[in-house]
Amino acid sequence: MEAALYGPDGFYVRPGGPGPAGHFRTSVHASPLYAGAVARLLVHVDEELGRPERLDLVDVGAGRGELLTGVLAALPDEVAARVRPYAVERAAEPGARDPRVRWVAEPPEGTTGLLFANEWLDNVPLDLAEDGRYVLVSPDGTESPGGPLDAADRAWLERWWPGAGEEGRRSEIGRTRDEAWAAAVATLERGLAVAVDYAHTRAARPPYGTLTGFREGREVPPVPDGDRDVTAHVALDACAGPGARLLTQREALTALGVSGARPPLALASTDPVGYVRALSAAGEAAELTARGGLGDFGWLVQPVGIPAWPAVV
Repeated sequence: MEAALYGPDGFYVRPGGPGPAGHFRTSVHASPLYAGAVARLLVHVDEELGRPERLDLVDVGAGRGELLTGVLAALPDEVAARVRPYAVERAAEPGARDPRVRWVAEPPEGTTGLLFANEWLDNVPLDLAEDGRYVLVSPDGTESPGGPLDAADRAWLERWWPGAGEEGRRSEIGRTRDEAWAAAVATLERGLAVAVDYAHTRAARPPYGTLTGFREGREVPPVPDGDRDVTAHVALDACAGPGARLLTQREALTALGVSGARPPLALASTDPVGYVRALSAAGEAAELTARGGLGDFGWLVQPVGIPAWPAVV
């Protein structure tokens, strides 16, 4: 998985490719309302921090910088003037980008503000386990039994994946995601860290795992050959640190003012253009918060030195 995604000519680092947006559609690409909601969250964090002279915005797994671009455009001028944006991405920086954005390979140390990871953890490589052994996968997708699980991976499964040892059950060892998230949060001196992803919790782990692939907008077998995304849902509850909260995207975006409610019909006669615009926004909001779709994404919200958000869950 590491080689297929990030090795030489890997899916995410291959030069000249279309980037993630050419293969799958995230909330960032679905509507600018998403970036607007993240901008409001950053404003909230800014207020909790006492409006510092420097406000960091760290986008982990930034792709081509689409989310950062949208957030910067949606911020009030007074806040935008103090923001120091970072795009954390292993791929080379795009040729055309906002000159304010610093392109880095790892989250910078000692930041103060908002660290936001949208669909990053699902692409942190992990191992598969079945019948107490690792599952080996060749570049053409052929599987074979590997060696027995080491002590650390076995302990993770015993704690976080009930039934992992049952015959025929497949599990995804999320310890690498836990460690990656803890390392990212540790770079934040004060502020809020948020991970948004396909997720499941201990009470409802999938019995056969979630590993899959995506290419050109279609779900395909998870063959680690470098020409497709290889991804697995995230055990976000295992990643959560002290004081963290788990929300659905529907809950989080609702708290940030994103609503799929239709505008009043009376607006159609008094302001037809405004009505059409509001109706379009309502449709986009409904997609972002839909049950059974994007609204079911998990949000892991980790405060660092500030009160938890949202105030009421």
